[in-house]
Amino acid sequence: MRKAMIVLATVLILGLLTTAVSYAAPPAYGPIYHCVRYGETLFSIGRLYGVNPYAIASANGISNPNLIYAGQWLLIPTCCAYSRIHVVAYGETLLSISRLYGVSPWSIAQANGIWNLNYIYAGQRLVIP
Repeated sequence: MRKAMIVLATVLILGLLTTAVSYAAPPAYGPIYHCVRYGETLFSIGRLYGVNPYAIASANGISNPNLIYAGQWLLIPTCCAYSRIHVVAYGETLLSISRLYGVSPWSIAQANGIWNLNYIYAGQRLVIP
């Protein structure tokens, strides 16, 4: 009986860890600010919010998108945001994700700068256009 409970608990925990999660984009009203953390780039921040990194640079008066620093506060323009973010679960493919949202796998790949449709990984955050 105890072994069965341990196996059941393990299966439940693994199920929770591999469940696909979809986050809605922030509301289209009111300003959104992001504090830059060490190692982040405008491109990673843009992917996080589903916003073009050049739109973030323009909104903050940044002439060189490579020159941001940790602790800097950035205004995230909501006019350019995509509709949702999807966290890839183990075993998912761009084709299965595209069917889930009713969009083309190529449009997801293009929105995320992916050149090889077979190269995504569990835990990766994908912008869904």
